[in-house]
Amino acid sequence: MAAETAGATRDAIVHWLYRYILKPILFLFDPEFIHDRMTGVGKLLGRYSLLRWKTSKVFGFQHPMLNTTVAGMTFSNPVGLSAGFDKEGQLISILPAVGFGFMEIGSVTGSPSVGNEKPRLWRLQKSQGLVVHYGLNSSGSANVAARLHGKKTDVPMFISIAKANHPDFDREEAGIADYVRAANNFRDIGQARVINISCPNTTGGEPFIDPARLDRLLGALTEMIHTVPTFIKLPADCTVEELDGIIVVAQRHYITGYICTNLTKRRDNGHVHDHEVPVDGGLSGKIVQDSSNETLKHVYKITGGKSVLIGVGGIFTAADAYKKIRAGASLVALITGMIFEGPQVIGEINRGLVWLLKQDGFSNISEAVGADTRKTALR
Repeated sequence: MAAETAGATRDAIVHWLYRYILKPILFLFDPEFIHDRMTGVGKLLGRYSLLRWKTSKVFGFQHPMLNTTVAGMTFSNPVGLSAGFDKEGQLISILPAVGFGFMEIGSVTGSPSVGNEKPRLWRLQKSQGLVVHYGLNSSGSANVAARLHGKKTDVPMFISIAKANHPDFDREEAGIADYVRAANNFRDIGQARVINISCPNTTGGEPFIDPARLDRLLGALTEMIHTVPTFIKLPADCTVEELDGIIVVAQRHYITGYICTNLTKRRDNGHVHDHEVPVDGGLSGKIVQDSSNETLKHVYKITGGKSVLIGVGGIFTAADAYKKIRAGASLVALITGMIFEGPQVIGEINRGLVWLLKQDGFSNISEAVGADTRKTALR
């Protein structure tokens, strides 16, 4: 009990320092510039065992109630880093020390991709979200795979793959070939794969949402799907019919599960409170929370709870994460919540999850998965 109290006090102090001192300074500067600087800090901290140890003492939190096994992988806690933050796999040494239970690297494109022109990242402070218009900037799967080859990680590492954002890859055959290129380059690297078919910021749109095209893409990735746990990252703005079409095809190819969801492109969903919002880019954070939760519940229902779901979108607190878990998510992941609340939020969420589990009479996080959705289905 004394250790838990000390940990909660530590988190509160770090939260105060971030909210009232560091965050106001960081938010004065261009967000992509700050992201690049923070990546540099993370690389430095991850380089030395002493700094990793000290980081874990400041941010880490462990509890047996959060230990879980999903798709044959062991997780010390269910809270991961979503794709989009560590695109190049440069932070794999420090992310576990910050408290993450897993990490998703990428999205990494098969061929190098410069992405969209700058500026391509904006903060929406009133809405507690980001506008992201990176456009899959990536040094390419060969370069990232070379960096990660032979590296051991303390937590499961998911590799998110996509096709390069260039008109040359808009043709279906070329796009599929680029996914396959990425899959081949990452053979034997990491513990799981994510097929990103839902990036909202590319020249060719989202062609593989179409069931026939998705069927051909997954057919080309059969070797990868049969080798490692493989997930599809779902769009936030699909109709129910489009979503069901994706699931039918994915189940036919034995996809392990789904990430619910990518960014939303809708500016009219009632959660955008800032007056000036760039016209390009997908929206993250609280803005996408409701749509991602609804997608999560729907996918849990139509798959009968048999597919592994990862909830992403609008996680700022333990209550946000727990809502996704009770809706059907075995794991959750975030980025925007960490940017707005600070890196200690990972420990705060995990600590809060333990309290919520105890309140509801669960002995392990796995028991809460889908509890609300199952209850609704029985009515």
